[in-house]
Amino acid sequence: MLSNNTVTPIEYHPLEPFLPENAHVLFLGSFPPQKKRWCMEFYYPNFINDHWRIEGEVFYGDRNHFVLIDQKVFDRKAIMTFCKEKGIAFYDTATAIRRLKDNASDEFLEVVEPTDIRALLRQLPHCEAIVTTGQKATDTLCQYFNIEEGPRVGSSITIPEISNHDGHEVRLYRLPSSSRAYPLAFDKKVAAYRNMFELVGLL
Repeated sequence: MLSNNTVTPIEYHPLEPFLPENAHVLFLGSFPPQKKRWCMEFYYPNFINDHWRIEGEVFYGDRNHFVLIDQKVFDRKAIMTFCKEKGIAFYDTATAIRRLKDNASDEFLEVVEPTDIRALLRQLPHCEAIVTTGQKATDTLCQYFNIEEGPRVGSSITIPEISNHDGHEVRLYRLPSSSRAYPLAFDKKVAAYRNMFELVGLL
């Protein structure tokens, strides 16, 4: 029997940052779910998370564009090719966490080591949008950049520290979570993501 004083183990990020050189958009989540919930080795790997269905609907008018329906998995190869072509990067706001409960909820994630986001951006010279889709990721990023108040869901703000006067501006977009636990209709999530991609110029 485990003691009540047992320290929850630290988990380190299981994926390398996905940083296409031409990326204009960087998605930063909180941290991947436990591997038992994965259906592929890439970002948003949980089959009941709708991120890749949203992107399929936005770019191809087909929520199942990236879904291998018979296998109940996402098409990792097609997703990676698409993201490289469009210029969409992925990582998370934490590189090490403690999972305080045995689930995928951000509410029970303790950030042990935040990501060095500036180091990511140095590899993404064309990046003009950072996108967070959850409160934990938004709060962690705002703390990192000393932003007092983050954007509301569906809106964006300029990140002053990494925007400059030569016309290069980086904005933080707060989009609704693609988790089905987030209480918003799929079509409304699609509309919010489409609006961001249009503003950035990828649509």
